[in-house]
Amino acid sequence: MKLFFVQLLLFFRNKEAKKNVALLIRFFLFLTFIIALYSVTFHLLMLYEGRNFSMITGFYWTLTVMSTLGFGDITFSTDLGLLFTLLVLMSGVILLLILLPFTFIQFFYAPWLEAQEQSRTPRFLPETTHDHVILTNFDSLTRNLVKKLIKHDYDYTFITGDQQKALEIYDAGYKIVLGAVDDPETYRKIHVEQAALIVTTADDLMNTNICFTVREVTDVVPIASSADKEHALDILNFTGNIHVFQFMSMLGIYLAARTIGVAEPNIIGRFQELHIAEFPLHETMLVGQTLAQAQLRQNLGITVIGFLERGQILSPDPQKVLKPTHILIMAGTEEDLKRTGRQLADSCVYPLPDPAVVILGGGRVGQAAADFLQQSSVSYKIVEKLERVGKDQEQIIRGDAADIKTLKEAGIDRARSVIITTHNDAMNIYLSFYCRQLRPDIQIVTRSTEERTISKLHRAGADLVASSAARGGNSIMHLLQPSDASIFSVELNVFMVPIPDAFAGKTLIEIELRAKTGCSVLAIKSEGHFLANPDPTIPLAKTGELIIAGSLEAEKMFRQEYMD
Repeated sequence: MKLFFVQLLLFFRNKEAKKNVALLIRFFLFLTFIIALYSVTFHLLMLYEGRNFSMITGFYWTLTVMSTLGFGDITFSTDLGLLFTLLVLMSGVILLLILLPFTFIQFFYAPWLEAQEQSRTPRFLPETTHDHVILTNFDSLTRNLVKKLIKHDYDYTFITGDQQKALEIYDAGYKIVLGAVDDPETYRKIHVEQAALIVTTADDLMNTNICFTVREVTDVVPIASSADKEHALDILNFTGNIHVFQFMSMLGIYLAARTIGVAEPNIIGRFQELHIAEFPLHETMLVGQTLAQAQLRQNLGITVIGFLERGQILSPDPQKVLKPTHILIMAGTEEDLKRTGRQLADSCVYPLPDPAVVILGGGRVGQAAADFLQQSSVSYKIVEKLERVGKDQEQIIRGDAADIKTLKEAGIDRARSVIITTHNDAMNIYLSFYCRQLRPDIQIVTRSTEERTISKLHRAGADLVASSAARGGNSIMHLLQPSDASIFSVELNVFMVPIPDAFAGKTLIEIELRAKTGCSVLAIKSEGHFLANPDPTIPLAKTGELIIAGSLEAEKMFRQEYMD
């Protein structure tokens, strides 16, 4: 019953609906007048023929003839009466069988259905809503972000001015409010002044419009915005308290940083002085060794917290033999990580060829990857079909990336790595499989627009896959949780806990934490001091906090064993 009244309220709030109801009432009044006129005429003609009937009989005859039922129990005997019967019959067909259904559906039933649909998508949020995240665009990045928001217990809502799109988002299981994204009143209805963050990931023009619209309502709430072009950075930053991300450039840098020959480890997380990074082991001195043999903690001062192999997180088993397809996930100070990266890069079995990397796709992602490789002194070639304006035209090979002649001209036969940067996931799957068939030993790094494509790309032969949605979602989530050191995968986390009573006075060797739970102690925070990669032979204090890394299952085991 409550829903019915909500639908009724929405129906009569609409000016167009009110106008339609008025037209429908006029039609019924006209129809009533015609029926009354025919009934009176019926009596006059019957009196002309010398017969008399009641008023009810007149209405009865008129309606049966107009609706084409025509029972035949009352008929005229004169030609004038028969002609009148034909007139009533023909007008009844037009008014009752054609105009009445059309008018009812057009002016009442269809608007009523629309009001029912609108009642499913609210136009405001309760006044008690606070610390929520407002999303102004529905795409793969924001869908990924919603998963992280739910994990961290943040409320959220999408907003859109398109009724059909709002219903699609609602039916997909997301929270949605109907309202124009460039109308200040929309943000007042969803209490933007009490929000934790506004996220806008549309084009530069719309993002700018939304930012200025929000600033009409509040100057306090932070905004996270995407930017496609360089000049949009200054324009968007003009609104104040805004974080602007060039997600495509960030993705290109991320892909390039994971190729062979880049000496700098790729920083993927920070926890105060502690840095978490990854480094591909392809052709380094560690391939073929076990973790115990490598002795990275003793020799380089870093802690291995896991491996990434074709999208799967592997625990740091000391006896595990390291493979060329492994990506080392390590933690330490920035200086220790850089030193480790240089030593691993210098240990490559062979010198880098020219080109060392072939980039398939010369769009924003491909150009950002090329710029990073150039800064890292790693040679590259770009394969691009379209005529784009690039910084280094001599490094661009014009042609189709699926053409073997084009790939050979770009140096696919001698390159160590290939970066696939097209925005079409189906094309990336095809190119990954094609390059793997051409070069079984080459490192393939590719992008993915949708997370569901990652497993397919690995199956097609990609060694490393970066999801633009996941990377962007992590960047935005970091604004809400700056102390959260979650890694790129939900399967591996870095968390901080007080030193358990059972650890006091014991060394990390005695505790055997990794063997019992699969967790690794990365740092100790005690009395204002932060110690990364602590000496495992030094007893732990009674007070302080541990920074620990492990899978979700390992974290669960740790908390059950020592915190409950």
